[in-house]
Amino acid sequence: MSSNSDDYDVLNIPRAEITEDDFVYRLVTEKEEYQKGYSVKIYAELEYIGDKETVIIYHAASPFYFPIVEKTRDYEINYGMNEPLLSTTLKRGQPLREEYEKSGGYGEQDKKEYVDFIKSFWENGFPAGYYVVDGYVDFYVQSNEDSNDKEDFNIKTQIDFKVNE
Repeated sequence: MSSNSDDYDVLNIPRAEITEDDFVYRLVTEKEEYQKGYSVKIYAELEYIGDKETVIIYHAASPFYFPIVEKTRDYEINYGMNEPLLSTTLKRGQPLREEYEKSGGYGEQDKKEYVDFIKSFWENGFPAGYYVVDGYVDFYVQSNEDSNDKEDFNIKTQIDFKVNE
């Protein structure tokens, strides 16, 4: 695989953790490098660390998003989401965890190389390359139980990993 690493910076960050107000968002891949054909493990966690025993968060089908870019080809693997309004109760100190599931798609306007890449990804897992996960968690909480005031959260971070031939 030929790549020009001058076009991007290699992060070397397999685990990231961001704290915002009463919440900790973690984005993790279990390894910095994987072999092609092996399962790539990525997961996200959201932990409530505030004063209450529990807090209710409101979100789409999931609060977690996992958009990914393969940097050597500059290909995006989009992460679609159904958008019903759901709620989840978080208990203080007990992280909500979700593992990444394959996503992505293509349209008739996309180049054949990209379509082949996505099809290979769906069938065989991540092709050899360098990947950056631009993960985020998106939800809101009601500021006051007696009103409709809400506090929005959109916490973002990045991790990366390589897949070798």
